[in-house]
Amino acid sequence: MTASNSDATPIASNPTRCPCGRAAYDACCGRLHRGEIEAATAEQLMRSRYSAFTVRDAAYLLRSWHPDTRPPRIPFDLALRWIRLDILDTSGGNLLDTEGAVEFDAHHLQGDRRGVLHERSVFIRVDRRWVYVGPVAANVS
Repeated sequence: MTASNSDATPIASNPTRCPCGRAAYDACCGRLHRGEIEAATAEQLMRSRYSAFTVRDAAYLLRSWHPDTRPPRIPFDLALRWIRLDILDTSGGNLLDTEGAVEFDAHHLQGDRRGVLHERSVFIRVDRRWVYVGPVAANVS
């Protein structure tokens, strides 16, 4: 999920719905973003990272990124609005695993144009915490 503006200030989210689609933001990904809990699975980390892109939480994205692949900063495209996440497949990434992968479609709007980021992301545990390593393959339309 790439972007092109350097606004790193989180934006307000809808308090009744988490961007990941699971529950209310404060009881779902908001808890991870605030550091109250750690992701228990690779899929939970993937969902929280999608939500972080949606609310523009650069600090969380950097914290949840593997240090070997982490960029120095997270630029956001202010014209791009993430609108839906579809988890397509997961492999590994559970409570007892040390690595996993999550395939997803992240739907977005840019102006009146719809698009989809398709990616299979790799996650590993570092010091018992799930972190994002990077994509296996990405396709943006």
